[in-house]
Amino acid sequence: MPRKNLFSRVIEDIDSALVRDPATNTRFEMFMTSPGLHAVWQYRVFNWLWKRGFRTFSRVLSNITRFWSGIEIHPGATIGRRLFIDHGMGVVVGETAIIGDDVHMYHGVTFGGKTLESVKRHPTVGNNVTLGAGSTLIGNITIGDGASIGANTTVTHEVAPGAVVVGQAPRTL
Repeated sequence: MPRKNLFSRVIEDIDSALVRDPATNTRFEMFMTSPGLHAVWQYRVFNWLWKRGFRTFSRVLSNITRFWSGIEIHPGATIGRRLFIDHGMGVVVGETAIIGDDVHMYHGVTFGGKTLESVKRHPTVGNNVTLGAGSTLIGNITIGDGASIGANTTVTHEVAPGAVVVGQAPRTL
């Protein structure tokens, strides 16, 4: 598949978001008012800097985006195409997180780590996944393609493709 230019990627993101957000009616409105899209677009720039060794600078810029959007995406994370963060406030995506294509994420979603070691410590989310408001994914787990995670659900184990997960995982000490 040929690489898309910046303009066509922005239009692709906007059109994808319009399909998922019935409260927004035009491309212009989506472009101007979606903090989730703004955060993803800025992440792409910061990730580009991160990969070229400008790690501190990219993290500083990422913190500025977090300040005004309420969305924290570590510049070292890996994000696929057409991620839509609906509302966005309180979203946290850790450094080693991997997010597939066409993921729909609501506000308050956390991709958390389980260890302080310098290893893959954040979740991997497949394609076409929906993450409900306030859902928390902890550790180096995989959420399969097409899965749906319900609002305020804590996930600490693998989720099969197409599965629907709701509630809170049992707590162990």
